[in-house]
Amino acid sequence: VMEFDEDTASATPFQVTNQGGLWTIPSHHDYQADGAERLSNIAADIISLVKEDFRSDNVADHEALGVIDPSDLTTSSLVGRGTRVTVRDENTEILADLIVGNRVPNRPGLRFVRMPEQKRVYTARFEADISTRFEDWIERNLLEVERDQVDHIVLNEYTVDEVTRRASPPSEFTLDKVDDTTWNGSGVTEDQEVDFVEVNRLVGAIIGMRIAGVRPKPAGMTGNLRDAAMAGRIGQTDIIDLINKGFYPTAEGGLLSNEGELLVRTTEGVLYTLRFGEIVYGRGDAILLGSDESDDEETGPGENRYVFITAAFDEAALPEPDAADTDAHASWERRVAEGREKAERLAARFSRWYYVVAASSYDRIHKPREDFLKEIEEADAAGA
Repeated sequence: VMEFDEDTASATPFQVTNQGGLWTIPSHHDYQADGAERLSNIAADIISLVKEDFRSDNVADHEALGVIDPSDLTTSSLVGRGTRVTVRDENTEILADLIVGNRVPNRPGLRFVRMPEQKRVYTARFEADISTRFEDWIERNLLEVERDQVDHIVLNEYTVDEVTRRASPPSEFTLDKVDDTTWNGSGVTEDQEVDFVEVNRLVGAIIGMRIAGVRPKPAGMTGNLRDAAMAGRIGQTDIIDLINKGFYPTAEGGLLSNEGELLVRTTEGVLYTLRFGEIVYGRGDAILLGSDESDDEETGPGENRYVFITAAFDEAALPEPDAADTDAHASWERRVAEGREKAERLAARFSRWYYVVAASSYDRIHKPREDFLKEIEEADAAGA
């Protein structure tokens, strides 16, 4: 897919390829593409395209119809550029190549289209959602969590001495779900209660966490960090890479982060740890893809932040029932197996990447305990 960026006056290519049955995005470090439905819709619309009406074979009309090739360097026009979509087979042979232009007025579902090497413009039914935006092609719900599944949250606030790589005594605040409108909090005083509205907002922010970019981790760090450290697979370069992003490996094989941690557990038994690191500076591809300058304050505003995500199975989330109750025990075994499988699958995915989280998401997720507490109103206290 190729679109024209009017701000930079350049074409923006975006490629999605199938490698061994897995769709990936080569331009974005081969990050996994989860837009299977989007892919199938685009391919189906192009391959089954039916030209409905002839509109023009005059090149002068291309701008008004929005079908100028976005990669055409022979014209200086910044407007009227279409979106070029090319579908290739496994041997890179072109199956279909099309420039999709403006929507046809008063004819829903129809677009102006033309073949790149032809002047003639037609109208055709094309309803697929085409995009060159990274976030449109990846799993939006990165953690694969539904709102009603979150039942345990820990806010772990601390500071890190960058020289000794030791953390100050952590200030942990634990939230446990009782029901849809009630959460219990650790260390809550008698005149306070947990503000479930704010907790629900936090859960919503976790589910909707927006990924602004990704960075591949060094090869030695793509598995279990503690095991890698013990096996000597993490070198000095890898440690520097971690520190530059705001993460500090400990002598025990653990990991600290300069903006603390958020732990989230679900009813499936999956325990997520989100470690918040350094600010990511830059704009555009400097955020999406990373560059040698992307951590330099001079390259742009710091509106995003590195997040190091891990997943593990927490056995405490699914207590074992009495073995005498065979049905309950069989159900428990199935849930444990499913929880382990999901945790292992997510752990493998997260292990390859540093994530860059958009500032809007970070601000909604990274909050102090005070934001989740409120004074008990007099009427409530009297009723109690």
